[in-house]
Amino acid sequence: MRTKTGIVTSAKMDKTIVVTVHDYKTHPVYKKPFRTSKKYTAHDEKNLLKEGDSVCIQESRPLSKTKHWIVVENDNITSSAV
Repeated sequence: MRTKTGIVTSAKMDKTIVVTVHDYKTHPVYKKPFRTSKKYTAHDEKNLLKEGDSVCIQESRPLSKTKHWIVVENDNITSSAV
């Protein structure tokens, strides 16, 4: 299972958060490093997370049309994968 670490950017939905994951890549021709970001929707069962929290998400079975990740751990919370 793949895991990613990111920051919660939206917690307005019920049991769902949006996590932004930043990654550094190198340009294939110019060899200059640059930062990319991607947003993932993740399942937050108890609605405990808020914007700005740092979380680790893990890939899971499809939970909805766009939600394929679950929250594995947070600074304050540690839960087992569903």
